[in-house]
Amino acid sequence: MKQTNDRTSDTASASEQIDARIAELSDWRGAALAKVRAIIRQADPEVEETWKWRGVPVWEHAGIICTGETYKGAVKLTFAKGASLPDPAGLFNSSLDGNTRRAIDIHEGDSVDEAALAALIHAAVALNTAGKKPKKA
Repeated sequence: MKQTNDRTSDTASASEQIDARIAELSDWRGAALAKVRAIIRQADPEVEETWKWRGVPVWEHAGIICTGETYKGAVKLTFAKGASLPDPAGLFNSSLDGNTRRAIDIHEGDSVDEAALAALIHAAVALNTAGKKPKKA
């Protein structure tokens, strides 16, 4: 798994920063972020973890798949091209009015449909890689 960091003044890798965010939350939000991170990494072993916009975990593969913002009342997974993704399980429950992004708000006590989330990750990667030439070794 490739790891990058857009904060040049900080020597911690993006994965280490995400680890630290999960640990600092130390409540249901940390557990939820850790769970969705594990699902994302399992669904796409080639996912690249990045840390952007002053502290937002981002998962990328040939472009942004999704971000993992944490708020007082929710963990929000925002899919950069969510409006173009099939969502037969109806996971998207936020940011439904836009033409591009869609989000999943996870609240305390919510369970995550792992198979449906993995399917969204696969669809996002497929959309990001459609029509792109593979990188030369």
